[in-house]
Amino acid sequence: MTVESPEKLLVPVLSAFWDDPKSWTLETYRRHEGYQALHKALAMPPDDVIAYVKDSGLRGRGGAGFPTGMKWQFIPQGDGKPHYLVVNADESEPGTCKDIPLLYANPHSLIEGIVIACWAIRSNHAFIYLRGEVVPVLRRLHEAVREAYAAGYLGRNIQGSGFDLDITVHAGAGAYICGEETALLDSLEGRRGQPRLRPPFPAVEGLYACPTVVNNVESIASVPAIVNRGKEWFRTMGSEKSPGFTLYSLSGHVARPGQYEGPLGITLRQLLDMGGGMRPGHRLKFWTPGGSSTPMFTDEHLDVPLDYEGVGAAGSMLGTKALQCFDETTCVVRAVTRWTEFYAHESCGKCTPCREGTYWLVQLMRDIEAGKGRPEDLDKLNDIADNINGKSFCALGDGAAAPIFSSLKYFRAEYEEHIERQGCPFDPARSTAWADSSRTEVIA
Repeated sequence: MTVESPEKLLVPVLSAFWDDPKSWTLETYRRHEGYQALHKALAMPPDDVIAYVKDSGLRGRGGAGFPTGMKWQFIPQGDGKPHYLVVNADESEPGTCKDIPLLYANPHSLIEGIVIACWAIRSNHAFIYLRGEVVPVLRRLHEAVREAYAAGYLGRNIQGSGFDLDITVHAGAGAYICGEETALLDSLEGRRGQPRLRPPFPAVEGLYACPTVVNNVESIASVPAIVNRGKEWFRTMGSEKSPGFTLYSLSGHVARPGQYEGPLGITLRQLLDMGGGMRPGHRLKFWTPGGSSTPMFTDEHLDVPLDYEGVGAAGSMLGTKALQCFDETTCVVRAVTRWTEFYAHESCGKCTPCREGTYWLVQLMRDIEAGKGRPEDLDKLNDIADNINGKSFCALGDGAAAPIFSSLKYFRAEYEEHIERQGCPFDPARSTAWADSSRTEVIA
Protein backbone atom coordinates (compact mmCIF):
# COMPACT_ATOMS: atom_id res chain seq x y z
CA MET A 1 0.00 0.00 0.00
CA THR A 2 1.37 3.40 -0.95
CA VAL A 3 0.47 6.90 0.05
CA GLU A 4 1.21 8.13 -3.50
CA SER A 5 -2.04 6.64 -4.84
CA PRO A 6 -4.38 6.64 -1.85
CA GLU A 7 -7.57 6.25 -3.89
CA LYS A 8 -6.39 2.78 -4.98
CA LEU A 9 -6.52 1.64 -1.37
CA LEU A 10 -10.30 1.85 -1.21
CA VAL A 11 -12.12 -1.47 -1.53
CA PRO A 12 -15.82 -0.69 -1.92
CA VAL A 13 -17.76 -3.89 -1.31
CA LEU A 14 -20.44 -3.21 1.28
CA SER A 15 -20.44 0.45 0.27
CA ALA A 16 -20.06 -0.14 -3.48
CA PHE A 17 -23.47 1.26 -4.45
CA TRP A 18 -24.45 3.39 -1.49
CA ASP A 19 -24.71 6.36 -3.85
CA ASP A 20 -27.17 4.60 -6.19
CA PRO A 21 -30.73 5.92 -6.23
CA LYS A 22 -32.74 3.79 -3.81
CA SER A 23 -29.70 1.69 -2.88
CA TRP A 24 -31.68 0.09 -0.07
CA THR A 25 -34.21 -1.67 -2.32
CA LEU A 26 -34.22 -5.30 -3.38
CA GLU A 27 -34.17 -4.28 -7.06
CA THR A 28 -30.93 -2.34 -6.63
CA TYR A 29 -29.35 -5.10 -4.55
CA ARG A 30 -30.13 -7.71 -7.19
CA ARG A 31 -28.47 -5.55 -9.85
CA HIS A 32 -25.26 -5.79 -7.83
CA GLU A 33 -25.06 -9.60 -7.50
CA GLY A 34 -27.57 -9.60 -4.66
CA TYR A 35 -28.65 -13.03 -3.35
CA GLN A 36 -26.33 -14.90 -5.71
CA ALA A 37 -24.27 -16.02 -2.72
CA LEU A 38 -27.40 -17.43 -1.08
CA HIS A 39 -27.97 -19.83 -3.98
CA LYS A 40 -24.35 -21.03 -3.70
CA ALA A 41 -24.60 -21.46 0.06
CA LEU A 42 -27.87 -23.40 -0.05
CA ALA A 43 -26.22 -25.83 -2.47
CA MET A 44 -23.51 -26.54 0.12
CA PRO A 45 -23.84 -28.68 3.27
CA PRO A 46 -24.17 -26.43 6.33
CA ASP A 47 -20.87 -27.62 7.82
CA ASP A 48 -19.11 -26.75 4.58
CA VAL A 49 -20.44 -23.21 4.79
CA ILE A 50 -19.08 -22.89 8.32
CA ALA A 51 -15.70 -24.25 7.19
CA TYR A 52 -15.67 -21.88 4.20
CA VAL A 53 -16.27 -18.79 6.33
CA LYS A 54 -13.73 -20.03 8.87
CA ASP A 55 -11.10 -20.57 6.16
CA SER A 56 -11.71 -17.07 4.79
CA GLY A 57 -10.37 -15.63 8.03
CA LEU A 58 -13.33 -13.29 8.57
CA ARG A 59 -13.12 -11.82 12.05
CA GLY A 60 -15.93 -10.17 13.96
CA ARG A 61 -16.32 -6.51 13.04
CA GLY A 62 -18.04 -5.54 16.29
CA GLY A 63 -14.89 -4.86 18.27
CA ALA A 64 -13.36 -8.05 19.67
CA GLY A 65 -12.28 -9.49 16.31
CA PHE A 66 -13.19 -13.09 17.19
CA PRO A 67 -13.18 -15.41 14.13
CA THR A 68 -16.73 -15.55 12.77
CA GLY A 69 -16.61 -19.11 11.43
CA MET A 70 -15.21 -20.39 14.70
CA LYS A 71 -18.08 -18.78 16.59
CA TRP A 72 -20.56 -20.58 14.30
CA GLN A 73 -18.69 -23.82 14.86
CA PHE A 74 -19.28 -23.62 18.61
CA ILE A 75 -23.03 -24.24 18.16
CA PRO A 76 -23.73 -27.86 19.21
CA GLN A 77 -25.58 -29.88 16.58
CA GLY A 78 -28.11 -32.66 17.12
CA ASP A 79 -29.06 -31.33 20.55
CA GLY A 80 -32.79 -31.17 19.80
CA LYS A 81 -32.99 -27.47 20.74
CA PRO A 82 -33.85 -24.46 18.57
CA HIS A 83 -30.83 -22.48 17.42
CA TYR A 84 -30.86 -18.70 17.10
CA LEU A 85 -28.86 -16.03 15.31
CA VAL A 86 -28.92 -12.61 16.93
CA VAL A 87 -27.49 -9.65 15.00
CA ASN A 88 -26.17 -6.90 17.23
CA ALA A 89 -27.20 -3.61 15.61
CA ASP A 90 -27.20 -1.65 18.87
CA GLU A 91 -24.47 0.71 17.69
CA SER A 92 -24.10 3.45 20.27
CA GLU A 93 -20.49 4.03 21.33
CA PRO A 94 -19.20 7.58 20.86
CA GLY A 95 -17.53 7.77 17.46
CA THR A 96 -18.87 4.46 16.15
CA CYS A 97 -21.02 4.97 13.06
CA LYS A 98 -20.64 2.19 10.49
CA ASP A 99 -23.47 -0.29 11.08
CA ILE A 100 -26.25 2.30 11.02
CA PRO A 101 -25.17 3.78 7.64
CA LEU A 102 -24.76 0.23 6.30
CA LEU A 103 -28.28 -0.72 7.33
CA TYR A 104 -29.65 2.54 5.98
CA ALA A 105 -28.02 2.22 2.56
CA ASN A 106 -27.77 -1.54 2.02
CA PRO A 107 -29.97 -3.60 4.39
CA HIS A 108 -30.27 -6.57 2.03
CA SER A 109 -26.57 -7.40 2.44
CA LEU A 110 -27.35 -8.11 6.08
CA ILE A 111 -30.50 -10.11 5.28
CA GLU A 112 -28.67 -12.30 2.75
CA GLY A 113 -25.87 -12.83 5.25
CA ILE A 114 -28.40 -13.79 7.91
CA VAL A 115 -29.99 -16.46 5.71
CA ILE A 116 -26.56 -17.94 4.91
CA ALA A 117 -25.49 -17.89 8.55
CA CYS A 118 -28.74 -19.47 9.73
CA TRP A 119 -28.43 -22.21 7.11
CA ALA A 120 -24.94 -22.92 8.43
CA ILE A 121 -25.85 -23.11 12.12
CA ARG A 122 -29.25 -24.79 11.50
CA SER A 123 -31.30 -21.89 12.80
CA ASN A 124 -34.89 -21.18 11.78
CA HIS A 125 -35.27 -17.86 13.58
CA ALA A 126 -33.01 -14.81 13.54
CA PHE A 127 -33.30 -11.54 15.43
CA ILE A 128 -31.95 -8.11 14.53
CA TYR A 129 -31.55 -5.98 17.66
CA LEU A 130 -31.53 -2.39 16.40
CA ARG A 131 -31.02 0.77 18.41
CA GLY A 132 -34.53 2.15 18.67
CA GLU A 133 -33.71 5.84 18.23
CA VAL A 134 -32.77 5.39 14.56
CA VAL A 135 -36.35 5.26 13.31
CA PRO A 136 -35.54 5.86 9.61
CA VAL A 137 -33.22 2.83 9.66
CA LEU A 138 -35.84 0.79 11.48
CA ARG A 139 -38.38 1.59 8.76
CA ARG A 140 -35.99 0.69 5.95
CA LEU A 141 -35.03 -2.53 7.67
CA HIS A 142 -38.68 -3.52 8.09
CA GLU A 143 -39.30 -2.79 4.39
CA ALA A 144 -36.23 -4.79 3.34
CA VAL A 145 -37.41 -7.77 5.41
CA ARG A 146 -40.86 -7.47 3.80
CA GLU A 147 -39.28 -7.45 0.33
CA ALA A 148 -37.20 -10.53 1.20
CA TYR A 149 -40.29 -12.42 2.35
CA ALA A 150 -42.20 -11.46 -0.80
CA ALA A 151 -39.31 -12.61 -3.02
CA GLY A 152 -38.99 -15.97 -1.27
CA TYR A 153 -35.68 -15.28 0.44
CA LEU A 154 -37.35 -15.58 3.85
CA GLY A 155 -40.22 -17.67 5.14
CA ARG A 156 -41.07 -21.27 4.21
CA ASN A 157 -39.02 -23.37 1.80
CA ILE A 158 -36.57 -20.65 0.84
CA GLN A 159 -35.77 -20.86 -2.88
CA GLY A 160 -37.05 -24.45 -2.96
CA SER A 161 -34.35 -25.62 -0.54
CA GLY A 162 -36.69 -26.92 2.14
CA PHE A 163 -35.10 -24.45 4.58
CA ASP A 164 -37.39 -22.24 6.66
CA LEU A 165 -36.33 -18.96 8.29
CA ASP A 166 -38.07 -16.07 10.00
CA ILE A 167 -36.49 -12.75 10.94
CA THR A 168 -37.69 -10.58 13.80
CA VAL A 169 -36.56 -6.94 13.88
CA HIS A 170 -36.49 -5.73 17.48
CA ALA A 171 -36.07 -2.06 18.41
CA GLY A 172 -34.14 -1.56 21.64
CA ALA A 173 -34.97 1.18 24.11
CA GLY A 174 -31.60 2.93 23.90
CA ALA A 175 -29.10 1.49 26.36
CA TYR A 176 -25.40 1.27 25.55
CA ILE A 177 -25.03 -1.76 27.80
CA CYS A 178 -27.27 -3.72 25.41
CA GLY A 179 -24.40 -3.70 22.95
CA GLU A 180 -22.84 -6.31 25.24
CA GLU A 181 -24.06 -9.60 23.81
CA THR A 182 -25.51 -11.19 26.96
CA ALA A 183 -27.19 -7.94 28.06
CA LEU A 184 -28.68 -7.80 24.58
CA LEU A 185 -30.07 -11.32 25.04
CA ASP A 186 -31.63 -10.39 28.37
CA SER A 187 -33.23 -7.34 26.74
CA LEU A 188 -34.60 -9.50 23.91
CA GLU A 189 -36.17 -11.78 26.49
CA GLY A 190 -37.97 -8.81 28.05
CA ARG A 191 -35.71 -8.28 31.05
CA ARG A 192 -33.55 -5.37 32.05
CA GLY A 193 -30.41 -5.34 29.91
CA GLN A 194 -27.57 -6.47 32.14
CA PRO A 195 -24.61 -8.74 31.33
CA ARG A 196 -24.83 -12.38 32.34
CA LEU A 197 -22.29 -14.44 34.22
CA ARG A 198 -20.33 -16.69 31.85
CA PRO A 199 -20.12 -19.67 31.50
CA PRO A 200 -22.51 -20.79 30.16
CA PHE A 201 -21.69 -18.93 26.96
CA PRO A 202 -24.39 -17.97 24.42
CA ALA A 203 -23.28 -20.78 22.07
CA VAL A 204 -24.52 -23.24 24.70
CA GLU A 205 -27.23 -21.29 26.54
CA GLY A 206 -28.07 -18.01 24.87
CA LEU A 207 -31.47 -16.69 23.85
CA TYR A 208 -34.23 -18.59 25.68
CA ALA A 209 -31.49 -20.87 27.10
CA CYS A 210 -30.82 -22.26 23.61
CA PRO A 211 -27.65 -22.27 21.49
CA THR A 212 -27.20 -18.78 20.05
CA VAL A 213 -24.74 -16.99 17.81
CA VAL A 214 -24.43 -13.23 18.36
CA ASN A 215 -22.73 -11.38 15.51
CA ASN A 216 -22.21 -7.77 14.53
CA VAL A 217 -24.01 -6.26 11.51
CA GLU A 218 -20.87 -5.79 9.43
CA SER A 219 -19.66 -9.31 10.22
CA ILE A 220 -22.81 -10.93 8.83
CA ALA A 221 -23.15 -8.46 5.94
CA SER A 222 -19.62 -9.41 4.78
CA VAL A 223 -20.51 -13.10 4.38
CA PRO A 224 -22.36 -12.89 1.01
CA ALA A 225 -19.38 -11.27 -0.72
CA ILE A 226 -17.06 -13.94 0.66
CA VAL A 227 -19.29 -16.79 -0.49
CA ASN A 228 -19.96 -15.21 -3.88
CA ARG A 229 -16.44 -14.05 -4.78
CA GLY A 230 -14.42 -16.65 -2.92
CA LYS A 231 -12.39 -16.96 0.24
CA GLU A 232 -9.18 -16.61 -1.76
CA TRP A 233 -10.39 -13.24 -3.09
CA PHE A 234 -11.16 -12.14 0.47
CA ARG A 235 -7.66 -13.10 1.61
CA THR A 236 -6.02 -10.97 -1.10
CA MET A 237 -6.86 -7.99 1.13
CA GLY A 238 -5.57 -7.20 4.58
CA SER A 239 -2.96 -9.26 6.38
CA GLU A 240 -2.55 -12.95 7.09
CA LYS A 241 -4.16 -12.79 10.53
CA SER A 242 -6.53 -9.93 9.72
CA PRO A 243 -7.69 -10.52 6.14
CA GLY A 244 -10.39 -8.77 4.18
CA PHE A 245 -12.09 -5.42 3.82
CA THR A 246 -13.78 -3.31 6.47
CA LEU A 247 -15.50 0.02 7.07
CA TYR A 248 -13.46 2.77 8.73
CA SER A 249 -15.44 5.65 10.23
CA LEU A 250 -13.41 8.85 9.93
CA SER A 251 -14.78 11.70 12.05
CA GLY A 252 -13.78 14.76 14.02
CA HIS A 253 -11.56 17.60 12.83
CA VAL A 254 -11.02 16.19 9.35
CA ALA A 255 -11.73 17.87 6.03
CA ARG A 256 -13.95 15.08 4.68
CA PRO A 257 -15.37 12.83 7.40
CA GLY A 258 -17.28 9.72 6.41
CA GLN A 259 -17.10 5.99 5.77
CA TYR A 260 -13.97 4.71 4.04
CA GLU A 261 -14.01 1.04 3.06
CA GLY A 262 -10.54 -0.38 2.68
CA PRO A 263 -8.37 -3.38 3.53
CA LEU A 264 -7.40 -4.13 7.09
CA GLY A 265 -3.89 -2.85 7.68
CA ILE A 266 -4.34 0.55 6.08
CA THR A 267 -2.98 3.44 8.20
CA LEU A 268 -4.59 6.62 9.49
CA ARG A 269 -2.09 8.63 7.46
CA GLN A 270 -3.41 7.01 4.28
CA LEU A 271 -7.04 7.48 5.31
CA LEU A 272 -6.40 11.14 6.13
CA ASP A 273 -4.81 11.59 2.71
CA MET A 274 -8.05 10.33 1.18
CA GLY A 275 -10.11 12.44 3.57
CA GLY A 276 -8.33 15.69 2.75
CA GLY A 277 -6.28 15.73 5.96
CA MET A 278 -7.11 17.63 9.09
CA ARG A 279 -9.15 20.81 8.75
CA PRO A 280 -7.09 23.58 7.12
CA GLY A 281 -4.50 25.21 9.33
CA HIS A 282 -4.56 22.57 12.05
CA ARG A 283 -2.63 19.46 13.01
CA LEU A 284 -3.59 16.13 14.54
CA LYS A 285 -3.25 15.98 18.32
CA PHE A 286 -4.86 12.69 19.35
CA TRP A 287 -7.21 10.07 17.92
CA THR A 288 -9.00 6.86 18.76
CA PRO A 289 -8.50 3.75 16.60
CA GLY A 290 -11.75 2.06 17.62
CA GLY A 291 -14.09 4.42 19.38
CA SER A 292 -13.95 6.07 22.79
CA SER A 293 -13.51 2.74 24.60
CA THR A 294 -10.08 2.15 23.03
CA PRO A 295 -6.86 3.74 24.33
CA MET A 296 -6.11 6.91 22.41
CA PHE A 297 -3.19 7.42 20.05
CA THR A 298 -1.25 10.56 19.10
CA ASP A 299 0.31 11.84 15.87
CA GLU A 300 3.20 9.48 16.56
CA HIS A 301 0.91 6.57 15.63
CA LEU A 302 -0.13 7.75 12.17
CA ASP A 303 1.60 4.80 10.50
CA VAL A 304 0.30 2.04 12.77
CA PRO A 305 -1.35 -0.65 10.59
CA LEU A 306 -5.06 -0.59 11.33
CA ASP A 307 -5.54 -4.30 11.85
CA TYR A 308 -6.03 -6.26 15.05
CA GLU A 309 -2.38 -7.18 15.51
CA GLY A 310 -0.90 -3.83 14.52
CA VAL A 311 -3.12 -1.72 16.77
CA GLY A 312 -2.75 -4.21 19.63
CA ALA A 313 1.03 -4.14 19.40
CA ALA A 314 0.94 -0.33 19.59
CA GLY A 315 -1.05 -0.44 22.84
CA SER A 316 -4.66 0.00 21.81
CA MET A 317 -7.49 -1.97 20.16
CA LEU A 318 -8.94 -1.79 16.67
CA GLY A 319 -12.46 -2.07 18.07
CA THR A 320 -15.08 -0.79 15.65
CA LYS A 321 -12.60 1.21 13.51
CA ALA A 322 -14.13 4.47 14.73
CA LEU A 323 -11.32 6.89 13.95
CA GLN A 324 -12.10 10.06 15.90
CA CYS A 325 -9.48 12.69 15.07
CA PHE A 326 -8.91 15.75 17.25
CA ASP A 327 -6.66 18.72 16.46
CA GLU A 328 -4.58 20.96 18.74
CA THR A 329 -7.57 23.13 19.69
CA THR A 330 -9.10 20.25 21.68
CA CYS A 331 -8.67 19.98 25.42
CA VAL A 332 -7.85 16.35 26.23
CA VAL A 333 -9.24 16.72 29.74
CA ARG A 334 -12.53 18.04 28.39
CA ALA A 335 -12.83 15.24 25.82
CA VAL A 336 -12.05 12.49 28.32
CA THR A 337 -14.47 14.03 30.82
CA ARG A 338 -17.31 13.84 28.28
CA TRP A 339 -16.50 10.21 27.49
CA THR A 340 -16.32 9.35 31.17
CA GLU A 341 -19.69 10.99 31.78
CA PHE A 342 -21.11 8.80 29.03
CA TYR A 343 -19.81 5.57 30.59
CA ALA A 344 -21.00 6.55 34.05
CA HIS A 345 -24.46 7.32 32.67
CA GLU A 346 -24.63 4.07 30.69
CA SER A 347 -23.32 1.78 33.43
CA CYS A 348 -26.03 -0.75 34.25
CA GLY A 349 -25.02 -0.71 37.92
CA LYS A 350 -24.75 -4.49 38.25
CA CYS A 351 -21.16 -4.56 39.48
CA THR A 352 -19.52 -2.35 42.09
CA PRO A 353 -16.26 -1.52 40.27
CA CYS A 354 -18.08 0.01 37.31
CA ARG A 355 -21.06 1.48 39.18
CA GLU A 356 -18.99 3.24 41.84
CA GLY A 357 -15.77 3.67 39.91
CA THR A 358 -17.22 5.53 36.93
CA TYR A 359 -19.11 7.84 39.30
CA TRP A 360 -15.92 8.87 41.08
CA LEU A 361 -13.99 9.19 37.85
CA VAL A 362 -16.56 11.74 36.71
CA GLN A 363 -16.27 13.75 39.93
CA LEU A 364 -12.49 13.94 39.66
CA MET A 365 -12.50 14.71 35.94
CA ARG A 366 -15.04 17.50 36.36
CA ASP A 367 -13.01 19.04 39.17
CA ILE A 368 -9.81 18.95 37.12
CA GLU A 369 -11.53 20.44 34.08
CA ALA A 370 -12.99 23.24 36.21
CA GLY A 371 -9.63 24.03 37.81
CA LYS A 372 -10.55 22.58 41.21
CA GLY A 373 -8.26 19.58 40.99
CA ARG A 374 -5.26 18.79 43.16
CA PRO A 375 -1.94 17.18 42.14
CA GLU A 376 -2.77 13.98 44.02
CA ASP A 377 -5.97 13.62 41.97
CA LEU A 378 -3.98 12.34 39.00
CA ASP A 379 -2.71 9.32 40.90
CA LYS A 380 -6.19 8.84 42.32
CA LEU A 381 -7.64 8.84 38.80
CA ASN A 382 -5.17 6.21 37.74
CA ASP A 383 -5.87 4.13 40.85
CA ILE A 384 -9.66 4.19 40.39
CA ALA A 385 -9.33 3.30 36.72
CA ASP A 386 -7.07 0.41 37.69
CA ASN A 387 -9.71 -0.83 40.14
CA ILE A 388 -12.26 -0.87 37.29
CA ASN A 389 -10.11 -2.25 34.48
CA GLY A 390 -10.38 -6.04 34.23
CA LYS A 391 -12.48 -6.21 37.39
CA SER A 392 -15.90 -5.15 36.15
CA PHE A 393 -18.61 -7.60 35.10
CA CYS A 394 -18.29 -6.71 31.42
CA ALA A 395 -16.10 -4.66 29.09
CA LEU A 396 -17.94 -1.38 29.74
CA GLY A 397 -15.68 -0.81 32.75
CA ASP A 398 -12.60 -1.47 30.66
CA GLY A 399 -13.86 1.02 28.08
CA ALA A 400 -14.29 3.69 30.75
CA ALA A 401 -10.77 3.13 32.06
CA ALA A 402 -9.04 3.14 28.66
CA PRO A 403 -9.22 6.89 27.90
CA ILE A 404 -8.15 7.67 31.49
CA PHE A 405 -5.02 5.51 31.25
CA SER A 406 -4.02 6.63 27.77
CA SER A 407 -4.67 10.35 28.27
CA LEU A 408 -2.57 10.34 31.46
CA LYS A 409 0.14 8.48 29.57
CA TYR A 410 0.38 10.93 26.68
CA PHE A 411 -1.00 14.18 28.12
CA ARG A 412 -0.26 14.18 31.84
CA ALA A 413 1.30 17.64 31.47
CA GLU A 414 -2.04 18.95 30.22
CA TYR A 415 -3.78 17.62 33.31
CA GLU A 416 -1.11 19.26 35.48
CA GLU A 417 -1.59 22.56 33.66
CA HIS A 418 -5.29 22.53 34.52
CA ILE A 419 -4.40 22.06 38.17
CA GLU A 420 -1.60 24.66 38.25
CA ARG A 421 -3.61 27.32 36.38
CA GLN A 422 -6.79 26.43 38.31
CA GLY A 423 -8.68 26.37 35.05
CA CYS A 424 -8.73 25.11 31.49
CA PRO A 425 -6.18 26.73 29.16
CA PHE A 426 -8.29 25.94 26.08
CA ASP A 427 -11.11 27.88 24.47
CA PRO A 428 -13.89 25.34 23.75
CA ALA A 429 -15.24 27.53 20.94
CA ARG A 430 -12.02 27.09 18.92
CA SER A 431 -12.56 23.33 18.70
CA THR A 432 -16.00 23.61 17.14
CA ALA A 433 -16.53 22.80 13.48
CA TRP A 434 -17.58 26.38 12.71
CA ALA A 435 -14.64 28.03 14.49
CA ASP A 436 -12.57 28.72 11.36
CA SER A 437 -13.57 31.72 9.29
CA SER A 438 -12.63 29.81 6.14
CA ARG A 439 -15.15 27.13 6.98
CA THR A 440 -17.74 29.71 7.89
CA GLU A 441 -17.33 31.37 4.47
CA VAL A 442 -17.71 28.02 2.69
CA ILE A 443 -20.85 27.18 4.64
CA ALA A 444 -22.28 30.65 4.04
